[in-house]
Amino acid sequence: MTEHAEQVAVIDWCYANMRQYPQLDLIFAVPNGAMLGGGRLGAIRANTLKAEGLRPGVPDLFLPVARRAHHGLFIEMKTERGRLSENQKEYIAQVEQQGYYCAVCHGADEAIETIEWYMKG
Repeated sequence: MTEHAEQVAVIDWCYANMRQYPQLDLIFAVPNGAMLGGGRLGAIRANTLKAEGLRPGVPDLFLPVARRAHHGLFIEMKTERGRLSENQKEYIAQVEQQGYYCAVCHGADEAIETIEWYMKG
């Protein structure tokens, strides 16, 4: 399954479980991995997004809910074989120092387990 499909499954689960965890309504995606297209148009889009604050390394999902002595939950989605880039490692280390919980999840099941664990804290 693609990283996109795994992330969609996580968001679908969040929407389906808002009755149990109403704060799941706050989860949002960070479009750092968005397909910008190639060529001149892709470069223009990339430059526009960078000017607006696009940062390499920011995790895919953010849940701005304080739990377990953390300010919020970042989730970086990966496929089964996916690995973190250096930018991702650096960004995650920095936000963890600021009191956020960060999880690298290989697939939707792992991300959902992480969200449930975090929300029950």
